[in-house]
Amino acid sequence: MPIKKVKDYLNRNDIKYVVISHSPAYTAMEVAASAHVSGNDLAKTVIVLVDGKMTMVVLPASYKIDFGLLKEITGTKNVELAEEDEFISMFPNCEVGAMPPFGNLYNTEVYVAETLTKGKEIAFAAGFHNELIKMAYKDFANLVKPIVMKISVLA
Repeated sequence: MPIKKVKDYLNRNDIKYVVISHSPAYTAMEVAASAHVSGNDLAKTVIVLVDGKMTMVVLPASYKIDFGLLKEITGTKNVELAEEDEFISMFPNCEVGAMPPFGNLYNTEVYVAETLTKGKEIAFAAGFHNELIKMAYKDFANLVKPIVMKISVLA
């Protein structure tokens, strides 16, 4: 169960967090509305291929990836969205589109949009389309150690 994996990890590291249950929602903005969380504080996890390597990009729900910027900043030739069948096995027991942004728990590099770092808190899907975890952004950053980049634009 993915939420258990994330909660166990947070508990082992003495991190304060809140679990928010909400009605099932599938787009990031639907989740934000359903859970009464700002679209700027709700993080969505997008899986991209950066020169063929699976990578997590984490950005606010109200933003989208600027693939040109991502390509330029990473100095790579090819950046594209990963297909679900390419990454679903990496996240056992997670619903597609509800993967938690803890790449360190899934052996995946994490890029975080700079815009997400400006808030005090971060909320994110905890493996299912009806549960979020909300915690301090600084705690998330200390645990995940993401690479922060200016790679998103308002949707």
